[in-house]
Amino acid sequence: MVRASKSAQMEKIRIAKFQIGQVVRHRVYSFRGVVFDIDPVFANTEEWYQSIPAEVRPRKDQPFYHLFAENDQTEYIAYVSEQNLLPDTSGEPVRHPQVAEVFVRDGKNYRPRATMRH
Repeated sequence: MVRASKSAQMEKIRIAKFQIGQVVRHRVYSFRGVVFDIDPVFANTEEWYQSIPAEVRPRKDQPFYHLFAENDQTEYIAYVSEQNLLPDTSGEPVRHPQVAEVFVRDGKNYRPRATMRH
């Protein structure tokens, strides 16, 4: 029985579709960004979740991505469900100022900077 229950738990674990350093864009809204962290399931506040209009509110049981995001007007941090993201294939660099602090450009995407050791 333990084996079956462990197997059932493993089936629920989702593999993130996007990776740290990948450039993505929102499926509906006009913004894009670099993934800098991934939550396997929703891990923000209930207040934040409820602030999303019900007709576009994503499921909680999917990966959520932290992005260094930008639109035409500004740069900011975004928290977006996997179902609302697509790969960004523009090849354009992301101008968010924190990107250069955390990543090095590597082709169309970014790779984490090497950490400094003392």
